[in-house]
Amino acid sequence: MRALTISSHGSLDRIELRHDLAMPELRGESDVRIRVRAAALNHLDLLVVEGLPGVTITPPWPLGADACGIIETIGGAVTSVSVGDYVVVNPGLSDRTCEYCLSGEQPLCPRFGILGEHFPGTMAEFVVVPAVNVRTISPAIAPERAAAFTLATLTAWRMVVSRANVRAGEHVLIWGIGGGVALAAMQICKQIGARVWAVSGNDDKLRRARDLGADEVLNRNRGDIARVIRDRTARRGVDVVIDNVGQASWNQSLLALGRRGRLVTCGGTSGPIVQTDVRRLFWNQWSIYGSTMGNDAEFDAVVGELRAGRLVPPIDSVYPLDEGRAAFERLARADQFGKIVVTLG
Repeated sequence: MRALTISSHGSLDRIELRHDLAMPELRGESDVRIRVRAAALNHLDLLVVEGLPGVTITPPWPLGADACGIIETIGGAVTSVSVGDYVVVNPGLSDRTCEYCLSGEQPLCPRFGILGEHFPGTMAEFVVVPAVNVRTISPAIAPERAAAFTLATLTAWRMVVSRANVRAGEHVLIWGIGGGVALAAMQICKQIGARVWAVSGNDDKLRRARDLGADEVLNRNRGDIARVIRDRTARRGVDVVIDNVGQASWNQSLLALGRRGRLVTCGGTSGPIVQTDVRRLFWNQWSIYGSTMGNDAEFDAVVGELRAGRLVPPIDSVYPLDEGRAAFERLARADQFGKIVVTLG
């Protein structure tokens, strides 16, 4: 089997296309094996290559979390899908037995893990996952769109809808527009009827965000984002901040929040350690939420949006598997607007 792999952590030169991996076998009667048609990159994939605390890999380790493909084999207990079905994959795996799983909150499972990080990834000709982690979609949906959809849109849906409970008319600040989660969050906010403030350090990305519906666009290299927002809102601030940047944006995120504002974070691409003035926190009665991936109900919701032709992810670029390292290099440069996809035929 061919796969884009690493055998040790470090820089992107560790990425290697292998042709000699063993075909993955079903681990249980509830598993399915998928012939992967396309896989998409997330910032998480860069962190996996570099190495994450507490995460170990077994060389050669297939990279990638997002994928779509065709069901090739099913376990004896599988009834939800059939051989030949075209599916998208939820990259978040849980044990399905803990108190959180049983209450419908799979991302809180103590044994929760993500494909490519804790389990062999999707940038391979075949991947094995539990049947509960796949949903069928129309063959009319291009593999590039389907593969690019799941992790970013599922993450954004939980942040915007489930955690922040964004409502029509609210002002939402979204950092890092151009990335998959940020773009999905913007699309969801616009569907709800919120007003979106999009932030980037790249004018072309801001122009394209405006074309996709952003109401306000701000270049973080040209002034104090929080001050600009307060000036333009008569000091009221925004209702919600969607932040996956972390250390570099945290203080500005809080200062941009109005009273009773909600900040939702799903990552720390600029660094994990932040500082908060607790006096501002309690005085303004802010709420700070963490958010990771999504549960089964949220997965059903976002797949329903995909089937309906809504929340279609913008595609930045598409690479064949044998040019996978170049796809990682583009992601590392942060040049992309939308998802970077790797195809497997």
